[in-house]
Amino acid sequence: MRYAQLVIGPAGSGKSTYCSTIQKHGEATRRSIHVVNLDPAAEQFQYNVLADIRELIHLDDVVEDEDLHFGPNGGLVFCMEYFAQNFDWLQEQLGDGDDDYILFDCPGQIELYTHLPVMRQLVDCLQSWDFRVCSVFLLDAQFLVQTSKYFSGVLVALSTMVNLELPHINVLSKVDLLSKSTKQELEKYLDPDVSQLLGVHEDEDTHWHERFYKLSRAIANLIEDYSLVSFIPMNVADEDSIGDVLYAVDNTIQYGEDLEPKEPKDVGEEGDEDDL
Repeated sequence: MRYAQLVIGPAGSGKSTYCSTIQKHGEATRRSIHVVNLDPAAEQFQYNVLADIRELIHLDDVVEDEDLHFGPNGGLVFCMEYFAQNFDWLQEQLGDGDDDYILFDCPGQIELYTHLPVMRQLVDCLQSWDFRVCSVFLLDAQFLVQTSKYFSGVLVALSTMVNLELPHINVLSKVDLLSKSTKQELEKYLDPDVSQLLGVHEDEDTHWHERFYKLSRAIANLIEDYSLVSFIPMNVADEDSIGDVLYAVDNTIQYGEDLEPKEPKDVGEEGDEDDL
């Protein structure tokens, strides 16, 4: 059995930083975690890459092609559709190792997850290759400290869950960049109270709030009644926070249940006996 995280979310939400952080955490805890870059527009990243889609197709080449006439957004969709026609390239890059744990660093164009079929096709392929897959959806915590933005983030996350039909973890990224007062404000969105969130605040447009109150109430009730969307905050400067996120994902894909237990080192190995 092999394991995979599909790391997705809007542009600038911290997907590459997440992959780098999880890989480094794996090294610190003696776990082998690989990363595959699936963003044909990526300029740089700070993790060791197992495979890079830019070796197959690069956004710059598509945009500069005089016959295609694509802009950046259309070019990215073209790249991913080309990738979907060449999944055998990815299969060759991944090899056939057992117990692999791979993070797929995906593009930030949100249409790829909400209504285009490319990422769902990738999920189907990975599952056919004996992968247990979990989608990890990142949202920037700085944009989820207002009620309207919170509901927007929830709806995007929900749309992604419905489209991909995968075990799903929502992560609030960049928590380490928030001020102390903003972190306190964030708490109410981690365990939301519908009545509190729908209250009229001084910094909100009262007319807009009253006009769309029934719609907001319906969305809030859906979230509260069925517990469809919740968020785990992640502070990349806090090892415990990183470990909590990885633990949640591991439980979701049942990582480790089929692994053989490791034998402890003998006492005295590598000079430990002298330290007793």
